[in-house]
Amino acid sequence: MEMCCNSKKLQAVLADLLQGPKHPEHDFVCHGASFADVYEMASCFYAVFAKIKDKNFPVALVAEEKAVIAAALLAALASGTVLALPHSFSKIALQQMQDDTGFTAAIIDHEIKQQHAILPKDTQHIYFKTSSERVALPVEKIAVDGELLILFTGGSTGTPQKWSKSAGNIFGEAFYMTDCYQISDTDTITATVSPYHIYGLLFSVLIPLVSSARVLNETPSFPAEITSLVQQESATILVSVPAHYRVLKGRPLAATVRQAFSSAGMLKKEDSLDFSSCNSIGVIEVYGSTETGGIATRNRAFGQKYFHPLSPVEWMVKDERLYVQSPFLSPDLPTNEDGFFLSGDRVQSEGEECFSLHGRADAICKVGGVRVDLDEIRDVLQQQPNVKECVVVPLPDKGGRGIRIAALLRGDMLNVSKIQKDVSAVLESAALPKRIKIISVIPIKSNGKYDRDAIVDLFTAQ
Repeated sequence: MEMCCNSKKLQAVLADLLQGPKHPEHDFVCHGASFADVYEMASCFYAVFAKIKDKNFPVALVAEEKAVIAAALLAALASGTVLALPHSFSKIALQQMQDDTGFTAAIIDHEIKQQHAILPKDTQHIYFKTSSERVALPVEKIAVDGELLILFTGGSTGTPQKWSKSAGNIFGEAFYMTDCYQISDTDTITATVSPYHIYGLLFSVLIPLVSSARVLNETPSFPAEITSLVQQESATILVSVPAHYRVLKGRPLAATVRQAFSSAGMLKKEDSLDFSSCNSIGVIEVYGSTETGGIATRNRAFGQKYFHPLSPVEWMVKDERLYVQSPFLSPDLPTNEDGFFLSGDRVQSEGEECFSLHGRADAICKVGGVRVDLDEIRDVLQQQPNVKECVVVPLPDKGGRGIRIAALLRGDMLNVSKIQKDVSAVLESAALPKRIKIISVIPIKSNGKYDRDAIVDLFTAQ
């Protein structure tokens, strides 16, 4: 879609969005706030933003209701206010975010809400009834390239990472996906991932906002809960993560579902095909990250073995590394002289139109001076009989001067000694896991990714 790459065209479309909803009476949230309600909240937020004296600091967005998040985004877009989104709703995470950004005001859901207790002291609480004013959202001078969001990600190390996203980054991708998959006011979206993850924010807040689709406010995670809500609301689009597709195996959803998306990790081939078999639709896997936005997709039900880049994304492979140039890239990312960003993944070009993924470049580590591929170890372990899931992590050795390999397995009737013996015939000595634990549920975060801190704790805790 040309518009997402053209600042003037995108500016015109965003101005039209700020004019007001196309279907004010339609539900934005199923059985909840209408589009008219969202715009009314946005006008209140805009009035408050105009009175904030120090414009050098962002406003924290600490609301859980999707209608409130959508209203805050509209008001921020109209006013040039920057919103900061935490990676979790904890006192520590919010304090870290304040230390990093200096925010003094925060948007919350209600006048009395748990956010009061976890927000840093002296933070101004902005509820949509904080102001009695109703100010029409201005549609001029929209800064498409200006900073709109500051997103924090937990990261595999536990240290929050900060990424800026411009209005062009985030709204451009929303309009592109809406157009590409013909999402409209007839659609109802169920998302199993938090709107504070970039993937959840895009599909459960921004895309409904620009397409006039309805969205469920709930974020279900258990299989019975997901299927029940999809059937109850006759949902047409499922937005989920690999961990949830795994537990949905063998469970048909509803005949109304016409699109299914997966992101925030690699979806196993068998999980993808099982879902397709049960529901007669393919799963669209979206490859990307918070900082890059969407890069490529594939749909195994269409016979797509490899990832096909989105049309606005330029790409090239050099020395088994992927370079991308995209209107969705965070301005914080370093690029070379040609404007290409070097991603953290190892890839192989599969002709002129697609590429295959071969794990993270940072999945390579050294054990006793020997180069070891953690993804290769994982693949070998997952091929063992009865192993359903596996995560491989490096652990510091007792002296702290090197590392040893550990593996967490989920499966039925697993014998650790036999597994170690069998994989020793395939892996070289340095790559053999020194610790293997069997567990019934592998820890995951709310965004569907493995909680690597919790996994490491399982090995290091006394």
